[in-house]
Formats: sequence, C-alpha cells, structure tokens
Amino acid sequence: MANLKEIRNRIASVSSTMQITSAMKMVSAAKLKKAQDAILAMRPYSEKLSELLGRLSASLGEDVENHYAEKRPVKKVLLVVISSNRGLCGAFNSNVIKAARLAIAEARPSAEVSVISIGRKAKDALKNSGTLLADHSNLFDELNYENATAIIEPIITSFTAKEYDEVRVIYNSFKNAATQIVKDELLLPLVQEASASVGSDDYIYEPTAEEMVNELIPKALKVQFFKAIRDSFASEHGARMTAMHKATDNAKELRDQLKLTYNKARQAAITNEILEIVGGAEALND
Repeated sequence: MANLKEIRNRIASVSSTMQITSAMKMVSAAKLKKAQDAILAMRPYSEKLSELLGRLSASLGEDVENHYAEKRPVKKVLLVVISSNRGLCGAFNSNVIKAARLAIAEARPSAEVSVISIGRKAKDALKNSGTLLADHSNLFDELNYENATAIIEPIITSFTAKEYDEVRVIYNSFKNAATQIVKDELLLPLVQEASASVGSDDYIYEPTAEEMVNELIPKALKVQFFKAIRDSFASEHGARMTAMHKATDNAKELRDQLKLTYNKARQAAITNEILEIVGGAEALND
C-alpha cells in the first residue's frame, strides 16, 4: 500500500486541479454564450449578402472586368490561419494547424506559399516553416469589425495587384459547443456559380449592377472574413468548455479512486496495529 501521506497529498492536488478546471469551464461557458449569439446573429446577414453578390456577379456581362473573380495560374498562395492565443481547448488548435500544414504541402510543389496567422498557437507552430509572413495575434485582445477590416483590406489589395493568385482562410467553424468543423475556404478569387443567375432578372438595380458589385464585393469579403474570425472565436470557447468539463469529470473520478485507495490503506494500517497490540498482549500473558 502507498504511504497515507502521499495519497492525501495526491487527493489535495487533484481536488485543487478540479476546482481550476471547473472554474475555467464556467468562464468559457459564459464567454461562449456571448460569442455564440454574435455568430448566429451574423450568419444570416453574411449568407444573404453572399447570395446577393452571387446574383449580381452572374448578371454581369463577359465584357465587364471583375478583378475579384479573375482566375490566374496559381503561382502564389496566401493562407490565413486562424487559431487561438491560449491552449487547454482540446484538439481545437491542432486540427487547424494540421489542415494548414496539409494545405501548404499540397500547394508547394507548384506554388509559393505565404501564411498570415491570427492566434499565437498558429504562429508558434508555423514560424519555423519558412512561410509565416505576418501575425495578428493581438486581434483577440479587442475583437471587432474595424480591427478585422484592417487585416483583410491589404490582402484584398494584394490580390487585385496580382501579388497573390489565391487567398484561402483556414479556421474552425462553430456548429455547437461540442463540435467544431475545420474549414479551408477560398476567399479569392470569387467563385461564380451558374445557379446564382437563376431569378436575377426579377430585380432592377440602381445604380447599375456593375457599380453595385464593385461596391459590394469588398464589403462582402470583409464580412465573410470577420464571420470566419467570429466562428473561430466561438469554437474556441466551445472546445475549451468541453475540454474543461471532461477534465473536471476525470479529476473527480481520479479523486474518488484515490479516496478509496486511501481508505483501504488506512483500514489495513489500523488492522495491522490491532494485530500488533493483540500479539503483544498474548506474548505478555504467555
């Protein structure tokens, strides 16, 4: 049997850890509620804006030049990888980093890859890969639309200036508190689906569709980018809440096992003491 003092120390240590994980779970649950409400409120606007943009783009004639949908031979790729600044959130960061490394490996034989990281975990994982161009981990210190726009505007300008032929965003999409889906989305060039032209003649646009597209595309890209960051932010707190919930349950189970071991060891020690007393008494009687 293990020493009783060692078991007591382990029980105290596990109980302390359980209190910490339980507190972190409650903090993440509170933050998740706010982040979840924000992303669920933003999604309909983002999806409707993208739908309208698709209809407008499809209504443009082939003679109209659309720099945002220009497809070129892919020689330079820019990846925007969104992770978190902190750990203790299960496989949240490792899944994004794994997807980023896979995307880099797939693109490298034929293209030059650059990476912009949002989140310290992505920066730390990719800084030695020779692809990290910039890091914006401080965005999560004050997450808002204006700060996100300051990151995406130079990227859009670089694409239209033909510095990059393709821009992709890799992030965790929020489904629910227990499920996050890693997405690798093509941000630029815009993909125009043939189905987007259905029903486009039902609308009369003023000013012209071309002017509206040129005005709406940058705005839609900014909204889409901000939505990806919001998705990742909500996913982070969902993943951390789930991880801390499991950690708390595991700590409770371990504590219960240690208490059982302690009681068995204590009972065995008491039994040995009684046997020694009885043995000593019988020896004196003899």
